[in-house]
Amino acid sequence: MMTPFRSTRRQFIRTIAGEAGVLALLGCVRREQAMVTLYTFGDSILDCGRYNEYGVHPGQLLVRNDDRLFPEFQGQDLQSQGTARLEHRAQDGATVRWLPSQVQGLQVEGQAIALITIGGNDLLGGLIRDSGPGITTFANDLDTFVQQLPIRPILLGNVYDPTLGDDQRNFSGVDPAIARTNLRRINTAIQEIATRYGQLVDIHAHFLTGDPSWFTATIEPSLRGASEVRRAFLPYVLGKS
Repeated sequence: MMTPFRSTRRQFIRTIAGEAGVLALLGCVRREQAMVTLYTFGDSILDCGRYNEYGVHPGQLLVRNDDRLFPEFQGQDLQSQGTARLEHRAQDGATVRWLPSQVQGLQVEGQAIALITIGGNDLLGGLIRDSGPGITTFANDLDTFVQQLPIRPILLGNVYDPTLGDDQRNFSGVDPAIARTNLRRINTAIQEIATRYGQLVDIHAHFLTGDPSWFTATIEPSLRGASEVRRAFLPYVLGKS
């Protein structure tokens, strides 16, 4: 009469051990799915919602794709991998000198990823004609900001060319040879800083594969452009989460 009891006892022990293993596994899954916060800093490359009728900008799409507008990206976002949220601090019109104001009150907890795009407005504000120390000053200011930013990893986007490499689309009033030289200089500075502190996202190269529909108001990302900025950042964001 004792044999069934021993068998039942063994089954009970195996059941408890199995449940403990499942609970341990669930604990690992919960840790893996800890909240990820995506932070955006910089200019209208990331803050372009006002330039399309849906108010869409790249940070939103990276956290949660709009499957109705962009069905090809369904399941390709942070929320498809776990719990994620957006803290959007980029501002249309920002220059490198604006960046410190964008971190005021910043509190970083848990897993975080920072996206930065800057430089286009600095070019339009005079650096497109720079023949002196202007771009060096820009680089020093950006280096200081990125170095002190209490978020890692950092994904730093460079500046695209809204003329798509076509001199006939030049809108700046500056000799295209000078304008392109300074665009290269500022993007070289951004690349060097990205190499020191994080990862370069080559928005410039990606947008050269595009067409005028990626832009609105001459230089701003359109709805399609917002998605294409997202496309450039996407593999890095998903790879860091």
